[in-house]
Amino acid sequence: MAATDRGDLTRTAILALLGTGGPLSRTEIARELDLSPATVTQLTRELMGQGMVEELDLKPSRGGRPAVRLGLVGGAGRALGVKVTADHLVLVDVRLDGEVLGSWERPFDPSSADALDELAAAVESVVPGDGPPLLGVGVGVPGSVDDQAVGTVNAPTLGWQAMPVGEQLRRRLRLPVLVENDVNALAAAERLYGRGRTHRDFLVVTIGRGVGAAIVADGRVYRGARGGAGEFGHLPVAPDGPVCGCGARGCLEAFVGSAGLLAAAHAKTADRGDVRAVPDGRDGHGDGRDPLGAVAALGRAATAGDAVARGVFEEAGAILGRATAGLINVVDPEVVVVLGEGTADWPLWQDGFERALRAQLYPGRRDISIEVESWDDTSWAQGAAALVLATPFDAAGAAGEQGRLVRARLIGATS
Repeated sequence: MAATDRGDLTRTAILALLGTGGPLSRTEIARELDLSPATVTQLTRELMGQGMVEELDLKPSRGGRPAVRLGLVGGAGRALGVKVTADHLVLVDVRLDGEVLGSWERPFDPSSADALDELAAAVESVVPGDGPPLLGVGVGVPGSVDDQAVGTVNAPTLGWQAMPVGEQLRRRLRLPVLVENDVNALAAAERLYGRGRTHRDFLVVTIGRGVGAAIVADGRVYRGARGGAGEFGHLPVAPDGPVCGCGARGCLEAFVGSAGLLAAAHAKTADRGDVRAVPDGRDGHGDGRDPLGAVAALGRAATAGDAVARGVFEEAGAILGRATAGLINVVDPEVVVVLGEGTADWPLWQDGFERALRAQLYPGRRDISIEVESWDDTSWAQGAAALVLATPFDAAGAAGEQGRLVRARLIGATS
């Protein structure tokens, strides 16, 4: 390997350390990366000259001169993130340091013959005309993706099979495009800006319209052989359970996804002969297009004291807790982060979840921390943007050729 190649990789490693660990002194960088102080001084000087790293405040010292800390320059680059759902798109414009500069929502029909053209047009409508350079576009989808840098998608909830999302968007936008499962994208954001700064092994579990998980092991998102790791919602729970959207019977998602919660509420009211209307997700359309809105109404009823509604959430929490305990027992994370639209009602899930989780955990893991984060719809798209923003910090090259193009745009814009 040429000396310049080694230097590029070492610069990437320094960016990775600052991007995932926060501001550090030159001495701390040298220690963490096992580099000589002279090498760190030289390379950080180059990164500062390229506008990617800046000197921040002084770190207090027990003796001698305080150490100057180095941090990323947020304005060195930006990325667009897109979350694809069954009926709309959420788009965000995010700086290198995670600051959201803008967010938008667009209607979307994934079953349309022109769906990918509509997706590209939506991205084009928000491409920034000024400000930090645009490094690329990240797209998060509710399905499996063969490879971030290729971006062929299989997403049953969207009606997509072998959909060439990455290829068509790159051709239309003439930008680097990375495509990933939406929960894996959230995990990338956590690694860059959230829990991943202090934990290298953690789980992300999402609840809402569906159920998902991402496994972060040794600081990297585990994707599996075909990019489909983390389909937690399709963990078999009961062989005689309800039919899931994937076609199988008794999946976790069929019990605790939004449709499962509503079905359980209807079954409970039918069992007791209660003729009161239970929210069904129809939202005036008559076609079930707003299950999340209906679950929100169910949550309001539970909060107001409705026993049936409270029972639905408590039982769903217990099912989710047992399943999560199994996942924890298998992968042994340091912490579990719970995200998604369903966290708005987490107090209703919590008691059932905690009891079932702790009862099923392997001894020695029963004290694991479950951290529930606040949520809004743009969080999905921020995760997608993090796919692009993480590539300058990715010394392992998980983003392939698209990651190389992102790094080239960053260096070209700051040189």
